[in-house]
Parts: sequence; C-alpha cells; structure tokens
Amino acid sequence: MKTPTALMALIEDGVIDAVLRPLKSGKEAAVYLVRSGDHVRCAKVYKDMAQRSFQQRVQYQEGRKVRGSREARAIGKATRYGRRQQEAEWKNTEVDALYQLRDAGVRVPEPHGFFHGVLVMELVVDADGAPAPRLGEVELGPEQARAFHGVLVRQVVRMLCCGLVHGDLSPYNVLVGAEGPVVIDFPQVVSAAGNNAARRMLLRDVNNLTAWLGRSAPELLDTWYGEEMWALYEAGALAPDTDLSGHFEHDEHEADIEGVRDAINEARDEALIRQQGREAAELED
Repeated sequence: MKTPTALMALIEDGVIDAVLRPLKSGKEAAVYLVRSGDHVRCAKVYKDMAQRSFQQRVQYQEGRKVRGSREARAIGKATRYGRRQQEAEWKNTEVDALYQLRDAGVRVPEPHGFFHGVLVMELVVDADGAPAPRLGEVELGPEQARAFHGVLVRQVVRMLCCGLVHGDLSPYNVLVGAEGPVVIDFPQVVSAAGNNAARRMLLRDVNNLTAWLGRSAPELLDTWYGEEMWALYEAGALAPDTDLSGHFEHDEHEADIEGVRDAINEARDEALIRQQGREAAELED
C-alpha cells in the first residue's frame, strides 16, 4: 500500500512509525491503522473540501466559536480565505470535542494528538482485539439492546451537559467495543446553546438510536428520552447522572413555528452550500 501523503509527515516527525492498512473511508475522512511504538492506533485523514460532502454544513457551523477576529470576518464574508479557515475550524472542532468529552467521562476514543491536519486516536477493539464493528453491523438480543440503549442515552446526556450535541448520531457512528458502545465522528458537533437547530438535532440523534435498538427491544419505541432530557436541559435541571424515565408530556396545541423557520433556513443554507461546493472545486482546478 502506498502511504498517503498526509501520513508521510507524521512518519517523518516520528509521530507514527508505519501505516498498516486502511480501516474505513467515508464522505468526510479516511481512517487508517497505524503503528506508534508498541501501539496500534487510528489516524483520521480529513478529505479536501472539493472531495467532501457540503450537504447541510452551514447549519452545523452556527454558534461555533472562531479562533480570531480576522478569521471570523473572513468566514462571515465567505471569502476564499474565510472558507479555508472554516475548513480548518471544521477539523479542529472534532479534536476539541474529543478532548472535552473524554475528560467529561463520555465514551469516545482517546485522542493522541492532531498533527498536520491528521487526528491520531485510540483504536477501539472488540473482545477479540480486532477493530470494533459499528452498531449497525451487529445483531443484538433484547436484553443487550436495552442495555446499549441505556448506555447511549447516558452518553447523549453527558454530551448535552458539556453543551454539545453530536448532530449526526446513528448506529453507524457507534462502535461496539469490548466494554460496550463507543461514540465516534464529531466534526459536525453543534453547540446546544448557540445553534437554533440543536434541539431538533438532539431529538434526531436519540430517535435514530432508539429506532435501531427498538428493532430488538420494541418497548424502546414508546420512550421519549430526547424530549425529556432537552426539557431538563432548558430548565437548568440536567446533570450527567440525572435519572430519566423516558416519559414526556407533549404540548399538542403548540404551533410548529420553529419547524417552518427551519425549513426556510435549510433551503437558504442549501443554496449557499452548493455555491461553496462549486467554488471549492474551482480552487482545485
């Protein structure tokens, strides 16, 4: 296998010793198994702007902090420099989130550093020491599905207590490690307080997991953990160890003004995303 250019710099700097093999490739990044001393780890190489999906990126970036005033102005004006800075911030977001969530006790891979745009982190393994499968690739019995659901709901609560919402959580962003589920892939993580779509994304995250695990444990389909935890969060009453019941009383008379506003914003954002994609492709020509 030819060593990817992005990983050559890490070998030259002594961060890793060798690239063993590709592990997986997705729309945002490619992940490789690498050797660092006596350890086998993952190296996540983010794809270039022109190669990556721009779908719905704008809504994820709302409320994110930018590291400098010049960069913030450039991003706001959507200049080419601004879009490069936006891309850098997109990568840094996952790194920052991993360190923050790991310190808060959330089950995420342990990060080992960010070098030359490459994230080096723990390789999550199964009971046999092989790379852990994704939740969407394993069959679970009812008892295990209920247990996994409880663990994952607790991880979402702990993330929310950190002020973060995963934003793209699904059975394919969860690894089944030797000690249970581990949540991965955070470049799209959003600010719970700073993003107007945070509630909707949180509910979608929880519903995605519940729908999948509810195939094995159907009683989970009658729970409302996402709505319950968001209501507690808004009231300032949510803590990492808060006991949840899964019950929630809906206000059936409330007008869906937020849903209408979101539909309008998404149409506007999609037009901007398409423009950014075309301009990014021109930069590569």
